[in-house]
Amino acid sequence: MDTVFLARLQFGLTAGFHFLFPPTTLGLSLLVLIMETLYLRTKNTLYKDVSAYLVRILGVVFVMGVSTGIALEFAFGNNWAAYSRMVGDVFGAPLAAEGVFAFFLESVFLGILVFGRKKVSPKTYRLSAFLVFLGAHMSGLWIIIANSWMQTPAGFRMEGGRAVLEDFFKAALNPSTVVRTVHTILGGWTTGGLVAMAIAAWLLLKGRFPEKAALLMKASLAVFAAAAVLQLGSGHAHSVQVTRTQPEKMAAFEALWETQEGAPFTVFGIPDETNEKTHLAVRIPKMLSLLVHFDPSGKVLGLNEFPKEERPPIFLPFVSYHLMILFGLLFIFIGTAGVFLQVRKKLSGARRYLKLLLFAVPLPYLANELGWISAEVGRQPWAVYKVLKTSDAVSAVVPAGNILFSLILFTLIYALIGAAGLSIVLKTIRQGPGDEQAGTHKGAA
Repeated sequence: MDTVFLARLQFGLTAGFHFLFPPTTLGLSLLVLIMETLYLRTKNTLYKDVSAYLVRILGVVFVMGVSTGIALEFAFGNNWAAYSRMVGDVFGAPLAAEGVFAFFLESVFLGILVFGRKKVSPKTYRLSAFLVFLGAHMSGLWIIIANSWMQTPAGFRMEGGRAVLEDFFKAALNPSTVVRTVHTILGGWTTGGLVAMAIAAWLLLKGRFPEKAALLMKASLAVFAAAAVLQLGSGHAHSVQVTRTQPEKMAAFEALWETQEGAPFTVFGIPDETNEKTHLAVRIPKMLSLLVHFDPSGKVLGLNEFPKEERPPIFLPFVSYHLMILFGLLFIFIGTAGVFLQVRKKLSGARRYLKLLLFAVPLPYLANELGWISAEVGRQPWAVYKVLKTSDAVSAVVPAGNILFSLILFTLIYALIGAAGLSIVLKTIRQGPGDEQAGTHKGAA
């Protein structure tokens, strides 16, 4: 089998599995901070108990994220040695910063949240919650900086066949960093918010801890509904950025074969790369130009403008991008319906809506994965856009058989890690938000 394909497949598997956990951490750390702030202001122990409940879940998710993220660091040296040699001086800086400034901050103060409730003052505990929140988001920022540099590289020069860092701030604040960071963080808040809503829904359906479950539902709904609406705006801003900095990627997202003024937005279609057509296409006239140029007559470059060997694959980015948008609109609907029920004080008893939340839990994870698939496959054939091709980035001395063996091994290990982690999380959820001070986590309120 092809070495490049296997190396990409292995990295996609490890990165995709790892990316199940950071978004959850972002959302849950925000909810813990909200609960601790409300507890400090009101002295209402309900907030403290709900916070402690979320901290137990957050601790498991954090460990899962760390254990699966370590493999990604080694992948660059093992399967992508040519990439590491060429751009390691630039790419390594944000990864090092993530470890020094973010990971240790998050892990140290998460330890206080998990084990230090009775050992520190409420103000110190709330400060720890804030620092966990800050560390989680700083970690995400540095990783997005590294990945965004691959999408829109800046702040470097080529010297002797290697990328040398010239301006750290230009590299870090490259043209896609800010909008992609906002988009990713809002995706995390959406994920954590919906997960917490589903947990609260399960408790309400079971009739357990109804007061605490209703409180958790109210807070998580506020986070989820707000993030879902804001995500629509950040997604639009991201599309504008992609059109300006990676036009062939946007052409792939829309299967836009020819440059057009007044380009349509494709709602549905089946791209045919061989014949350069989109079958069964359903389009909204001029909408793409209006969205990305704020001008219904604006010119959008088509795939015909780019050599075939420099075009990304079409089908996978097209499908991923459009499904991601569909899920985003669905989240707005779920959030709006929840707010409507909450305003009418019917949310806790709306059993159909509560059951819907249970089935909706996988959707933000799918949306996050689809977003990354769109971004990464849409960047192909480049590992670093217009600088280094993926085919030139792979390790030359690692046989395909070795990569295949490690791919199978990683799949088995990750399946075991996933099963163990899910079992622990579900067990923690079933315990419920008991009275922390009394040490009880079972039974009904």
